[in-house]
Amino acid sequence: MAQDDLETFRQVVRAFLDTQLTDALRTAGRNQVGVFSDAPVGREWHRILFEKGWITPSWPAEFGGIGWSARQKYIFEQECALAEAPTLSAQGLMMCGPILIHYGTDEQQRRFLPPLRSGEDYWCQGYSEAGAGSDLAALSCRARREGDEYVIDGSKLWTTHAHHADWMFLLVRTGRGEKPQQGISFLLADMRTPGITVEPIISMSGEHEVNQVFFDEVRVPVANRIGDEGQGWDICKRLLEFERSGVYGPRSRRILRRAERLARTTGVWTDADFRFDFAGLSIQVDVLEAGELRLLAGDGSAGAAGSSLLKLAGTETMQKASELCVAAAGQSAAFVGEIAEADELVGEGARATARYLNIRAATIYGGSSEVQRNILARTALGL
Repeated sequence: MAQDDLETFRQVVRAFLDTQLTDALRTAGRNQVGVFSDAPVGREWHRILFEKGWITPSWPAEFGGIGWSARQKYIFEQECALAEAPTLSAQGLMMCGPILIHYGTDEQQRRFLPPLRSGEDYWCQGYSEAGAGSDLAALSCRARREGDEYVIDGSKLWTTHAHHADWMFLLVRTGRGEKPQQGISFLLADMRTPGITVEPIISMSGEHEVNQVFFDEVRVPVANRIGDEGQGWDICKRLLEFERSGVYGPRSRRILRRAERLARTTGVWTDADFRFDFAGLSIQVDVLEAGELRLLAGDGSAGAAGSSLLKLAGTETMQKASELCVAAAGQSAAFVGEIAEADELVGEGARATARYLNIRAATIYGGSSEVQRNILARTALGL
């Protein structure tokens, strides 16, 4: 697409955001601390995008995609970030949806994709466990087959928005093999099924964003298994490529703009050292966005290494931007957990600290930075 056409498209997106992003949605997006917006806010923004036909631009046309180029999708992400739009949960749209498209049966696609796309069903991810975080192959949550059902026992940890979710996609151990990656299957579980208990985990940033989910003799139909029994690890690797290929450049720039706004308010902007750090990080975000565009516009040959590179560079840049936000907040950053509505500056400073604490997890979830470096090293060495 020609540059003039891309600029026209950017103006179309801006006009849409100007009219559809209500003050309440903008405020919610601006005050967002966690990786996703609060579920009610996210669902409202999801509904608006769905009605516009812009909710699944990356999906194939036969499943509701709209044929945007990689550059158009990136422009949309940039404009949403800069307009302080709420951040939608990626667990259904960017993870489970594409897996259903690639591995699901026709019946599974007809059953699960329409309510996922419309936002009627809200999804969460059941991967990590107490002894299986970055070493996901060590998972022990078991599912034994009894006739046309699997019976699940065990638990999942750090399950984002499980307390809001209607459905969970999860990895379970259905057998054993020579390697720990063998014997893992991919199931879909209705969160209203008897035997599922969701216990909240309050993070150090003060949010109830993650949970531990317990499964006690939970029965899931075999019809809810994606792929073959024991194929879960291969499906998991494909899904993690989707998860790690998030758009980090616009998110980092969004945080950077917050840092500038805060610094100008608190007077930190007059500090030469702060502006030097700000300029350096601005250049780093420019480089990150250029790298993301290059990979997104490629032929897909970058594969796991490309998504690992994006995840590694993107999450570490976001963390640096969040650190700069705390520096910009000055003394108001000390008010952790005391977001005072009567004092906007104190509230912004408290949220800056909460985001900084929350985003410490970015280099852990989706595969830690150490895991990403190992993937890149193996790729470089041809292993």
